[in-house]
Amino acid sequence: MAAIPRKTILEKFRKMIADGVPIVGGGAGTGLSAKAEEAGGIDLIIIYNSGRYRMAGRGSAAGLLAYGNANEIVKEMAYEVLPVVKKTPVLAGVNGTDPFVIMPLLLAELKTMGFSGVQNFPTVGLFDGTMRQSFEETGMGFGLEVDMIAEAHKLDLLTTPYVFNPDEARAMARAGADIVVAHMGVTTGGSIGATSAKTLDACVKEIDAIADAARSVRKDVILLCHGGPISMPEDARYILERCEGLHGFYGASSMERLPAEAAIARQTADFKAVSLEHQTQKWKPVLGKSDAPTKTKRKG
Repeated sequence: MAAIPRKTILEKFRKMIADGVPIVGGGAGTGLSAKAEEAGGIDLIIIYNSGRYRMAGRGSAAGLLAYGNANEIVKEMAYEVLPVVKKTPVLAGVNGTDPFVIMPLLLAELKTMGFSGVQNFPTVGLFDGTMRQSFEETGMGFGLEVDMIAEAHKLDLLTTPYVFNPDEARAMARAGADIVVAHMGVTTGGSIGATSAKTLDACVKEIDAIADAARSVRKDVILLCHGGPISMPEDARYILERCEGLHGFYGASSMERLPAEAAIARQTADFKAVSLEHQTQKWKPVLGKSDAPTKTKRKG
């Protein structure tokens, strides 16, 4: 699949916003996930390295740790996802702090492969406290992710960065981000999801602050939300009804892991509920009899 031009994608999204239709993006850790999402009418598909771990039964936070080369994993996954997606823009999660890539070359390669845009993942934005301070002080900070988005913008790739606070929202808007995604933390729910999260009402306040900050730089920036307790359609509806100027939702675990967990468990339970009671009498052994051969006593 060839990359869809940024202008084409944005024209579609502007019309959707004008018509009051939410923009919905979702992560795809497998080709089957991507096909199913496209069949459901998704607007953007994103390949994250975390999708590899998520669909292997591990939490999405595994994508933040040193279990593999994030950028190379995304390129490997592209050979599974890109060929089966027919009409939906596919974005690459790019590790902008990777010290072993020449970023303009990597981004150009992703565009040639058929990616229509990028997002900053893995992101140091999901780290806080002492660890985050260490990243910032040793040249591996969020600023490198802003630089990656700016470079992708120069290449006319669609850019949809995650941000975690108003300062980051302003920085990404200045870098030319087309869509700013307010990240509310690792998605909760399911068997391997996070259990600690802020409330939906707290998310409303944070998203509003991020949206105001981004729009203080550029009025035309598109705003989406993601993560934390916003894990089901009713959660997204709650947020969208309360956040003014929010245009949609980005899902990853909520788009492929949670539905897969529920559907597979339910299907298995349904098969297990099939009864063999009608055959019980037919195959039940007759009491007091045995099919084993009778032993005869040896004379003498």
